[in-house]
Amino acid sequence: MSEIRIGFVGVGQIAKSHLKQYQGVPGAKVVAATDINPDELARVAAEYGIEHTYSDFREMLQRDDLDAVDVCLHNNFHAPVTIAALQAGKHVYCEKPMAGAYVDAVAMQQTAAETGRKLHIQLSTLYSKEAKIAKKLIDEGHLGTVYHARSTGFRRRGRPFVDGYGTPSFVKKEVAAGGALYDMGVYHISQILWLLGLPEVQRISGKVYQETEMDPGRQASSGYNVEELGLGFVKCAGGVTIDLIEAWAMHLGGLEGSCLLGSRGGLRIEPFSYFNNTADVPMNATFDISGADWRWHQLDPTQAWYDSSQHHWIAALQGHCDLLPTAATALATMLISEGIYLSDRLGREVTRDEVLEMSVSTAIKL
Repeated sequence: MSEIRIGFVGVGQIAKSHLKQYQGVPGAKVVAATDINPDELARVAAEYGIEHTYSDFREMLQRDDLDAVDVCLHNNFHAPVTIAALQAGKHVYCEKPMAGAYVDAVAMQQTAAETGRKLHIQLSTLYSKEAKIAKKLIDEGHLGTVYHARSTGFRRRGRPFVDGYGTPSFVKKEVAAGGALYDMGVYHISQILWLLGLPEVQRISGKVYQETEMDPGRQASSGYNVEELGLGFVKCAGGVTIDLIEAWAMHLGGLEGSCLLGSRGGLRIEPFSYFNNTADVPMNATFDISGADWRWHQLDPTQAWYDSSQHHWIAALQGHCDLLPTAATALATMLISEGIYLSDRLGREVTRDEVLEMSVSTAIKL
């Protein structure tokens, strides 16, 4: 099995999650890292056995022994660093969301195509047991023609920093570009798009809110200026529609999980359930998804290539499998999210072309 040598840009909270994942992936070796915080960089390098460290990511990109770069920065830094790494001949794994603005995400995908390098976006919900079994049921026709899906995400009081965790960078447009839709919504929307077979997004309408009371001191010190609640309705090619709700904070006890509706049956992703009519009798069914996942792993060693985003990334770089279309899926997710922001600002439904035409880069160059 070929060794894949990886360099990290950023060693903060999300980078540590990636580093832990790589420790369990055969063939993955992190050999270099860069960060603007020298003390934290040294501490993380010592903990994870990273031999080479840099204060400037451009210097790290000059290494000719790096196969891939893992970008773990705040949203508005994703595009410039990813593009620089692709142009340096490296394959790139980038954290979600793809970028801070749709136009920046488009530039990332175009650069990957121009350089012939692989671009992979962190969409961890594609590798859940529920998603893999749902995909199998849909692809085998158990839902019939899938015509509508709902994407949901819920926290009652889960806004970064103002509700007690994380840093102010998560709630400032200047760094994060967006709030609940970019932080949580990307996972749920991208999962739905993938399950639907990545239909072409055509029109988007939506509304965002920041209404729930928060600690005044934290609000002032953080400069909180992103949404805590995002709502949207999306029209896709072929008559497929998606409605969505994503909440960092709302006065409710919970929301039902994401779901898909088909002509022969329906699925709820969490808790995982299947609904249809059997012998003209409505049936609600549950599945032993853990048992199925275990059995598939015993019979098919390739299942391990999809155990996590990192497992899949390394397997694809080693040539074991084709890379899932995570960049295309993340780009469509960006289109929907920015479409909601634009629709809210204009007070009307917007088209995919309008989103691209009005998208303004939020990229921050390091």
